[in-house]
Amino acid sequence: MKRKMSVNLGNLLLSLSEIIDNANPNLHQHQLRTAFIALKIADEANLKAETVEDLFAASLLHDIGAISIDEKSAVYKFEMNYYDLHCVRGEMLLNEVPSFQGISGIVRHHHREWSTWDRGIEDTLVISSQILCLADYIERSIDKNKYILHQSEDIIEQVKNLEGTVFNEDILGYFMNIAVKEEFWLDLSSPRLYPLLLHNGPYRNRVIGLEELSSIGDLFRHIIDFKSDFTATHTAGVAACAEIMAKLFGLTELEIKMIKIAGNFHDLGKLVIPNKILEKPGGLCKKEFGIVKSHSYYTHQILCSIGGMERIADWAAYHHEKLNGTGYPFRCEAKDLDIGSRIMAVSDIFVALLEDRPYRKAMEKDEIYKILNEHGEENFVDIKIVNLLFDNYDTISSYVKSEQIKAEKFYTERFLSIASQVYE
Repeated sequence: MKRKMSVNLGNLLLSLSEIIDNANPNLHQHQLRTAFIALKIADEANLKAETVEDLFAASLLHDIGAISIDEKSAVYKFEMNYYDLHCVRGEMLLNEVPSFQGISGIVRHHHREWSTWDRGIEDTLVISSQILCLADYIERSIDKNKYILHQSEDIIEQVKNLEGTVFNEDILGYFMNIAVKEEFWLDLSSPRLYPLLLHNGPYRNRVIGLEELSSIGDLFRHIIDFKSDFTATHTAGVAACAEIMAKLFGLTELEIKMIKIAGNFHDLGKLVIPNKILEKPGGLCKKEFGIVKSHSYYTHQILCSIGGMERIADWAAYHHEKLNGTGYPFRCEAKDLDIGSRIMAVSDIFVALLEDRPYRKAMEKDEIYKILNEHGEENFVDIKIVNLLFDNYDTISSYVKSEQIKAEKFYTERFLSIASQVYE
């Protein structure tokens, strides 16, 4: 196996941005379209390359603090009471990633009106925040059910009326210069916007390694888990379990790091699943379970679109597959499931059984053993991995719980506390 791995940062951010917006059909490509508008304005303003890069990344992740589908929809519909909360949360989450600390301020201020700034537009944070503020506003003003060129003039007039109060006159001037071109509006509404940004965006030649990828995986672990109190530490537990079992199994150092990243991304597709299903106290009906089954598919679809992450995509998305071919959603069989996928499947079940769920309390060791052993005997999961788990139960369970305690502390003491700070 290769000793290193790398991915294109633009490819990664575009794909992850897309899954964030897939939570609601009305939000589809909102952040991608906002990033396109911001790039066009930045180009017209002739900003420095490093400023454009930061603005691009901030645009693709600007709504990262709107965790639930309801929050995202409220922000999109101009419900201003949600503005501060998701901006502050976004800043806090992005500051957890060393390479994103430079964009966190832009996200924090992307709804800040021009009249409230006490610094000039020449300030890098001010101009970047104002460009993102305008780009976000324009994108949310578009009626997706109406032909774009039949509404562009109305949108232009709408933002003109906010000159000097919400938007700086220079930033509006840059936008007006590009808004007269039909090409701009047609590109903005094009179904090929993703490849356009991938091949022409500022990160088209930027490659990141395993460490930066890992820190971005940690970020998305928070976004995935914090959708619900019941899942607030689940991904942290699965990633920890897969990591330590990979070590005990004897996988290489690179594979161990990759499987932890896969663990952090394994429920990425749950970003599109409504909370009312995830938090349902009773059993799911057939229709609800059909919706839940899609989450692994979306995890695979998104991660596979990122060059270099194909193996991580398989490990992350195959956690509901079974060796006998009866799992979902790909109906893989034993020959399709390598050791990483098998470790992930056992890790996901084990951590789920360790946790309180809306419909049951956490299980004890004997109950967990009975279930996993039966799964092994029925050829659902690899019995060798089950045996590895219980041969090292104390070591594994202690590590999982310690990582979940860290995640719980971050969730309660920092993430949840922000709401009280914003609204007090």
